[in-house]
Amino acid sequence: MTAGARNPEELDTLIEDTLLQRDRAALDDLFENDAVLMGAGGVPAHGREAIGRALAEAWGRDRIYVARTLHVLQARDTALLVADAGIHVVRRGDDGAWRAAISLLDVSTQPSANRPHST
Repeated sequence: MTAGARNPEELDTLIEDTLLQRDRAALDDLFENDAVLMGAGGVPAHGREAIGRALAEAWGRDRIYVARTLHVLQARDTALLVADAGIHVVRRGDDGAWRAAISLLDVSTQPSANRPHST
């Protein structure tokens, strides 16, 4: 798996894939070094290592995250992704890959089946 996403839209799907595969190394590559994640537990995780631990704990409890990007707003090298079960602020790095800088992610529930899908 490539480190980071090729475009903002791909990042949400890669987060889902790495969580389903329980691939901690690939998951770490989807977040900036100093990223912050607010998960369903309400305690923020700061940095790749802490984010990896928090998400590994979620998959240890058989929690899932289903990527369902609803909107993407992009301004140059920064984008806001609004998903059914998450919100991500992502940035393009010097290597051209997109990584999450800030994520609000709910891995505790399934996304609503009633919500329309649009970008």
